[in-house]
Amino acid sequence: MPEPSSKGALGVIASLGHAVNEIAQRLGFVARFFAAILLYSGQSFRRIHLTIREMYFSGFQSLLIMLVSSLFIGMVLGLQGFETLQRFGSAEALGIMVALSLTRELGPVVAALLFASRAGSSITAEIGLMKATEQLMAMDMMAVNPIARVVAPKFWGGVLSMPLLASLFSAVGVFGGYLVGVVVIGVDEGAFWSQMQSSVDFRLDIWNGIIKSFVFGIAVSLIAVFEGYDSIPTAEGVSASIRRTVVNSALTILALDFVLTSFMFRGL
Repeated sequence: MPEPSSKGALGVIASLGHAVNEIAQRLGFVARFFAAILLYSGQSFRRIHLTIREMYFSGFQSLLIMLVSSLFIGMVLGLQGFETLQRFGSAEALGIMVALSLTRELGPVVAALLFASRAGSSITAEIGLMKATEQLMAMDMMAVNPIARVVAPKFWGGVLSMPLLASLFSAVGVFGGYLVGVVVIGVDEGAFWSQMQSSVDFRLDIWNGIIKSFVFGIAVSLIAVFEGYDSIPTAEGVSASIRRTVVNSALTILALDFVLTSFMFRGL
């Protein structure tokens, strides 16, 4: 009787070891791919127009969803925050709550999630389709490095766009909180802005939020270009790569947010 259970336990351990081995191998491939991007970034920056074009694609074309989402999130924060603070007689602190929530957490995190779903999936799809149609192979045969010509500009375009998008997200979100809190509900406008200005610290709040968004931009852009470059050159393979980009980016953003927050605000 013990034999089947022992065999079952050994099978579970073997399956677990196989899964861990595959994850370690894939992380190794990602690290080598990231090193190759950094190595060939110099060649990519010689054609700076490629990076600017990718910033337009990843950043400017993501503005609409960012601004609309941030406006409504700020309005919800203003409404919910007023209801909560009013119970404790601190409705004038609404500006502080809205600004700190957006600059520290919601701005970088939600902007990165939206960036991954909109721009990250598009980057993966574009590179995956180029691989499926053998365009990357044709570049390699013509002595054109596809990492320097295609991958690196898309990577840096996403990295440079992410902090700008997160900053705009936070700014518009604060404006949404102002619309609901001051214009609609009637919180004192002077108290809203003055308490916000006196309590929001540039280094601890705004700058740390920018650092978060920059790290998120590196993570999401790396996942997007890697999944596209590593995709199976079929319709199903590209579809699976897009799905992995969105899922892995979301999990990575949330995990990195916890790690960065624990270091940045440990002493507060």
